[in-house]
Amino acid sequence: MIITEALRRGTRLIQSTGSDEARLEAELLLMHAIKTDRVHLYQRLQDELPARASDYYQRLLDRRLVHEPTPYIVGHKEFFGMEFEVTRAALIPRPETETLVELIIAFARERYGDSRFTAVDVGTGSGVIAIALASELPNARVIATDVSKRATAVARRNAERHDVATRIEFVDGDTLQPVEGRAEIIAANLPYLTTDDWLATPPEIREWEPRRALDGSVGGLRCIRRLFRQAPQKLARNGALFAEIGDRQGAAARSLAAEAFPEAEVEVRPDLAGRDRVICVYS
Repeated sequence: MIITEALRRGTRLIQSTGSDEARLEAELLLMHAIKTDRVHLYQRLQDELPARASDYYQRLLDRRLVHEPTPYIVGHKEFFGMEFEVTRAALIPRPETETLVELIIAFARERYGDSRFTAVDVGTGSGVIAIALASELPNARVIATDVSKRATAVARRNAERHDVATRIEFVDGDTLQPVEGRAEIIAANLPYLTTDDWLATPPEIREWEPRRALDGSVGGLRCIRRLFRQAPQKLARNGALFAEIGDRQGAAARSLAAEAFPEAEVEVRPDLAGRDRVICVYS
């Protein structure tokens, strides 16, 4: 079988799972099987797929056909222009979270310039937010927290991969509890799906990604509510808090923020699709 035929076959099989990105996923699995990048894959479309690579590709497809997400199969995912290791210990990074990172970077550059400041990434998971901030903001001291030691182990490896390990302090603990002192920026991507919404997610999410990273209980705001209870004692004066929220949670999140920070400016910012995505609090 030549490579282009293997790619077409893989695309058809992955389409049967209901994927909207079957072609892309087939490419990623085939690239992983033959250890190449997209440019070289397309240069070799008419080449024969070696038997060993063909067998390996089929095993990868078999995993995908039982709804294992492609990033877990290949072991990596791109976020904010960087490649990160991903495992089942942490949530797969989503493109919409880049909105959160972009807002923080813009705020930090405008507010602090070249001055030193501290940023806390709450619920760091595989570390993508903390690492993106450390990479883009060289004057930032970054603290990253998570309740899962398995997740922070992945985050530490990712920090080493991107040469920012010496600038990020990883601490185990719930929300802001392990953070000492105050931070100028608090970033959070905490669970915000309602339990009913989590139960309705595709099997790629419900059966494979960690429920604790997704299910925000009834109403979806359990963890975000806890964040706002703790944040007034942790956010520095003239600092800002940025938290990712669900697209139907803008009003509720705004109310929580106003209760915690009655004197602060609060706004809800949309993602690229125009949906409510980030609650911003400027103290």
